[in-house]
Amino acid sequence: MKTVGIVAEYNPFHNGHAYQIRRAKELTHADYCVVVMSGDFVQRGAPALMDKYLRAECALKNGADLVLELPVCYALSSAETFAKGAVSLLNQLGVIDSLCFGSECGDINLLMEFAKELLHETPVFKKTLGRELRVGHTYPQARNAALEASAPHLTAHTSLLTSPNNILGIEYCKALLASDSKITPCTVKRAGSSYHDNSLENTFCSALAIRESLRQAGASDGLAKQIPAVSLKLMEEAYLKSYPVFPDDLSLLVHYSLLSGESLGFTDYPDIDKELSDRILKYLPRYRDFRSFCDQLKTKNRTYTRISRSLLHVLLHITQEDLARYAQDGFVFYARMLGFRESASPLLAGIKKKTAIPLLSKLADAEKQLAQTGLLMLEKDIYASHIYQGIVRYKFPSDDPSSEINEYKKPIVKI
Repeated sequence: MKTVGIVAEYNPFHNGHAYQIRRAKELTHADYCVVVMSGDFVQRGAPALMDKYLRAECALKNGADLVLELPVCYALSSAETFAKGAVSLLNQLGVIDSLCFGSECGDINLLMEFAKELLHETPVFKKTLGRELRVGHTYPQARNAALEASAPHLTAHTSLLTSPNNILGIEYCKALLASDSKITPCTVKRAGSSYHDNSLENTFCSALAIRESLRQAGASDGLAKQIPAVSLKLMEEAYLKSYPVFPDDLSLLVHYSLLSGESLGFTDYPDIDKELSDRILKYLPRYRDFRSFCDQLKTKNRTYTRISRSLLHVLLHITQEDLARYAQDGFVFYARMLGFRESASPLLAGIKKKTAIPLLSKLADAEKQLAQTGLLMLEKDIYASHIYQGIVRYKFPSDDPSSEINEYKKPIVKI
């Protein structure tokens, strides 16, 4: 039995994602595909467009065999920590043979070369990086200069570090190398639009383009060309019932959480130093909505995405102490199932036999299976989902009992 792993957000699921699952299985000759997917909040520092169960169902109906939730503390982290969390989870399942990811580069050997250089920073790299940062260059500029100094053979290829999927792919490779993983990395060259392209013209458009289309014009006819038919049907049934959710739907909750913590500041949260904490306090009286506040806070060296992730850490009570504790105690402590294909029962049996962490299908069983640190991590995941479901219920009022805000009663998806 061969199994390929994919790390994803599917925000939302589109043709490019279906293509990746299909190609991943073909390239690795895999019998099964396990997806580790961000839950209700995603890495760019925003709520997911639609909830994790709907996105999991879209994946399962397009070739995935098992969808597991990436803990929210990693889903809302930098590319490096995001990759470490996902790779740790895949490693501990004990059945994953390959990790397949999309990249603009499409050359796994070149990506691995960059990963080795960035994982094992030479004295020349560190010295050059420090010097470039001190003179005011951004981290990407400083990193490129450091690479050119320490690894001249990569100088001709440093432009690939400007592409988001290449950067994340390198972080997956670094995480595999650092953990001495037996999982083999492979990459599918990204087809169609670029990550930041907001046009729907290409057959393989970006998730950003779909989100922008829904934000500006609602469910447009153009989406039918971008989303697999089976997924589009699910989305049409749920439209204006449970999605779309946008960043500004968090505005009041984020404002409240910042007001609640203003007396102590925010330096206990990841990526918030005293300078940013003071900046938050300075601009808090001008707070209007989530997105405009992130724009007010960003600077040359602090991107919008980094700011938005930091504010969501405050909202969800994810602290630096939490992340340090997780790293010290094992990084990931459970594999929470969001859904699976019933035809994948041999895969589930294999995981249960080989996994180093509990495979959670029922939250009610967690207390018996997890130690204190694992329970703390899981409680953060549950809290994040309850926050998200509360937004959905407020935005799309319904008397349907299935809209109840209770993760413990949410059934996993079975196909």
